[in-house]
Amino acid sequence: MVYISALTLGLLGSFHCVGMCGPIALAIPLKTDSWLARIFGGVLYNLGRAITYAVMGAVFGLLGRGLVMSGFQQWVSIIMGAIMILSVITPSIYKNRFNADKGVFSFVGKLKMSLGKLFAQRSYSSLLMIGLLNGLLPCGLVYFAIAGAIATGSSASGSLFMFIFGLGTLPMLLAISLIGNMITLELRKKITKLIPYAIVFIGVLFILRGLSLGIPYLSPPEKAMTVPVEEAQQEKPSCCH
Repeated sequence: MVYISALTLGLLGSFHCVGMCGPIALAIPLKTDSWLARIFGGVLYNLGRAITYAVMGAVFGLLGRGLVMSGFQQWVSIIMGAIMILSVITPSIYKNRFNADKGVFSFVGKLKMSLGKLFAQRSYSSLLMIGLLNGLLPCGLVYFAIAGAIATGSSASGSLFMFIFGLGTLPMLLAISLIGNMITLELRKKITKLIPYAIVFIGVLFILRGLSLGIPYLSPPEKAMTVPVEEAQQEKPSCCH
């Protein structure tokens, strides 16, 4: 269920990402030999972003792991879920989160200039590198996904959470790279309005997970959540005598 929420956030969030990442998606130097070559190049670019997200997820998931080992797993899940919900229902926070990336357009311009050599090349390696660096762009939706990665309480789970989030953004940005900005501004605005609901939904899921109500898959009992920690402790190598 947690990974489904990551995919949902990525799919809906991709319409929001069109404004920030759209110009780069349109400008990437896809090979023009054939449609297959164009598609493969577009997938590489988006895969690069997903890989960067996965690395970020592993780092922040490790942070969550440290909190889990300290016995704060349930509270981490509840707090992260509450932050997601508050960022939506509190207008000032919501406004700052989603309008903060207006200033990113200038940063995108500087990034294009600094990566001029990569954009001048029509190679698969340059497309992958552009995607990897593109994943470092500041984005409110990525921050929400990172909060989810922390709440997973595991480096591996956090990495997978962020990677799936990245894959969720792939269809829209790949389509833009291949056939241009075919989604009208009006339609993007309508779909973007669904993003806050998705964030609240994910926040509720994390809160339920932290409450350990004993609901299968949705809110597992506390004992089930602490098994990974106990197993990790058992896996520690014993000293030789």
